[in-house]
Amino acid sequence: MAQVIRLADRRKRGAPVYFNRSELNALLAVYSRQVAKGEWRDYGIAHDIGMARFSVHRHTHESPQFTLVKMAPKGPNAKPEYVLFAGETRLRRGTSLLDVLSVFDKPLRLISP
Repeated sequence: MAQVIRLADRRKRGAPVYFNRSELNALLAVYSRQVAKGEWRDYGIAHDIGMARFSVHRHTHESPQFTLVKMAPKGPNAKPEYVLFAGETRLRRGTSLLDVLSVFDKPLRLISP
């Protein structure tokens, strides 16, 4: 069944956020390194109103191991914000994607309490 949408309501919600080509190249470069190490096997990309998500999975049917979120800029001259999550834990936040992805340059270790 068709759904009627008021255009004024649609414009108020804002536009979906997408990753551009250079951002995707940086994300896929990190992803390919981790796949070569055998740590990651699958990824997913989601585009929503106000944010875009790049999630990586160790196994296809598991919840994401890491999720990088690109948030829409707050103002016309503002930069987008990137937030990296491991599950529900926020690992790093910044306005530079390469700065946020630098977490994967160092080997990650599990520290037991």
